Amino acid sequence: MNILLVEDEQKIADFVCEGLRAKSFNVTHCADGHLGYEVASENVFDVIILDIMLPGRDGLDILRSLRQTGINTPVILLTARNELGDRVHGLELGADDYLAKPFYVEELNARIQAVLRRHGGGTPQHLLEVGSLQLDCINRTINYQDHSVELTSREFSLLEYLMRSPNQVLTRGQLLEHVWGYDFDTCTNVVDVCIKRIRRKIASLQGAGEMVSAIESVRGTGYRLNPR
Repeated sequence: MNILLVEDEQKIADFVCEGLRAKSFNVTHCADGHLGYEVASENVFDVIILDIMLPGRDGLDILRSLRQTGINTPVILLTARNELGDRVHGLELGADDYLAKPFYVEELNARIQAVLRRHGGGTPQHLLEVGSLQLDCINRTINYQDHSVELTSREFSLLEYLMRSPNQVLTRGQLLEHVWGYDFDTCTNVVDVCIKRIRRKIASLQGAGEMVSAIESVRGTGYRLNPR
């Protein structure tokens, strides 16, 4: 499988290339936006991993041009943790997924496999589906059949993180760092409060009552999304 990585931070590029090659991917790396677009438009790749902040030409501009020229290769954007506006804009331009820095290669690999499955299955790029639940990443709504409810920014980020890691136990520390951007504090209960709000909103969707238990509490650790 051929992967194009367009990333100007050398340390990030090195660990991504090393990690993906260890998983038997063929990785081509470009550190400049102009070169990245040239390589992406003249060669065939299975997935493009595209940083947003690049010298020469930014990632969103590259993405826009690729889609305008009919190149539909799955694209995963690399973004700063709090750049929600860029993430949404990227999805609107045709990105298939995004990953906030810092991240683990194992998570990136999981995202690659997920976008390939979605790309083959015809699911719209801005929709994330786990079991019977559907998350609209542009409108920030949770959908069940023909019903939907809007999520706050924190609720959306937390549920999205769980849905992108189904069946995986995520600690409160991981959730705090990813959603709120700070280290684990044993005295805070913001994660638990936010989970309660999400469960309440899922329960408000007609016919989705049984889906509330899909977000499982793992005693003394954190939470896990169990697809149903």
